[in-house]
Amino acid sequence: MADAKGKEKVAKAELEARYKPSEKACYAVSVANAEADYAVAKEECDDKAGNDKKVCVKEANAAEARAKADAKAQMKTADTNKPATEKSAASASKKESPGEYVDDAVITTKVKAAILGEATLKAAESTSKPPRARFS
Repeated sequence: MADAKGKEKVAKAELEARYKPSEKACYAVSVANAEADYAVAKEECDDKAGNDKKVCVKEANAAEARAKADAKAQMKTADTNKPATEKSAASASKKESPGEYVDDAVITTKVKAAILGEATLKAAESTSKPPRARFS
């Protein structure tokens, strides 16, 4: 019974991973596999008694934890190995043409020059001194 339910959950996770491929979807498939294997192992442990059952359950728990940790590590490794262009593509909502980039740079330069020319905004000419550190 646990085997059939586990296979169903794994199949569902795999279909979702194919529909929307991502590291998170691959992680979900790995977790579904780990949980299915745990359910089957735990069901096999139910047939045992006493100390054998305790050992079997502990081994099943350890195997599940190890499989989930491996899946998490694999997901983090996949994210780390992405090229910088893929990582920044998600944050960059629009692409600028070279002309737009130059226009932005010119405007930024003019604004900075205006700020530096304003007498009330000259922070570099401040006469106040920074507080001194006191040692007890």
